[in-house]
Amino acid sequence: MIHDAVLDYYGRRLATCSSDRTIKIYEIEGDTHRLTETLKGHEGAVWCVSWAHPKYGNILASAGYDGKIFVWREQGGQWQKVFDFALHTASVNIVSWSPHETGCLLACASSDGSVSVLEFKDNSWEHQIFPAHGIGVNAVSWAPAFSPGALFNGGGGGGAGPNSAPIRRFVTGGSDNLVKIWDWQPDSKTYQPTLELSGHSDWVRDVAWAPTVLQKSYIASASQDKTVRIWTSDPLRSPNVWESAVLHFEAVLWRVSWSLSGNVLAVSAGDNKVTLWKEAIRGEWECVKTIEE
Repeated sequence: MIHDAVLDYYGRRLATCSSDRTIKIYEIEGDTHRLTETLKGHEGAVWCVSWAHPKYGNILASAGYDGKIFVWREQGGQWQKVFDFALHTASVNIVSWSPHETGCLLACASSDGSVSVLEFKDNSWEHQIFPAHGIGVNAVSWAPAFSPGALFNGGGGGGAGPNSAPIRRFVTGGSDNLVKIWDWQPDSKTYQPTLELSGHSDWVRDVAWAPTVLQKSYIASASQDKTVRIWTSDPLRSPNVWESAVLHFEAVLWRVSWSLSGNVLAVSAGDNKVTLWKEAIRGEWECVKTIEE
């Protein structure tokens, strides 16, 4: 069974991972694809793969049931494992690269209840690992590198100006039914939880921070409780205040994903349906399309 399939930044390569413990790399040419590499090393099902931004080279991260995170790099047409992180004591469920402006950072969420952040700088890898959700972490998603409104307010009114330092911030979802926001603290050089969002009554399966840097911040969370919550914050008016709209479904929910522009949310559910949602003028969310197998 294939668990994940991800295109690279340019849409020319596809990485897939599967229960057979392998990762496959395909070259995409028009409507055709050609298998070019099979990467082996995991000792269990591989749950997810993720491409780094191309400014760091052809780098792919993978994680799986064996609790290991591998970072692979292609040089001269050959793929090699360049980093092996094995400090998690249970399945690693998802890995996510940060916006490239913040550095080469990989956040990893594990069923052991902890999150790790791996950083590549000065030609070597560093790591942090810390407890996040008691029963297990199911999802992690990075915030945009700049605050909403940054492109327009030049740094005034509480937003970060385009010339200010990028923000290292991410959101996690856990089996404790909570959504948590984490911020990098430069003084202690650690990630600390700065906000806890409660409302779900069952496991939070996925979280996704919208990539938009317009006026508001949006986080979507999908839960076993058959709801999606869309959390909204307007940092220029009331920073650290998040309001949530609740979308109800007939099945448990697995994944949420924003469009590149951040204005359309895709939701996938256990009944094999994918729905697309947009925010209407008055702030309510409307289903604009349903896709069924």
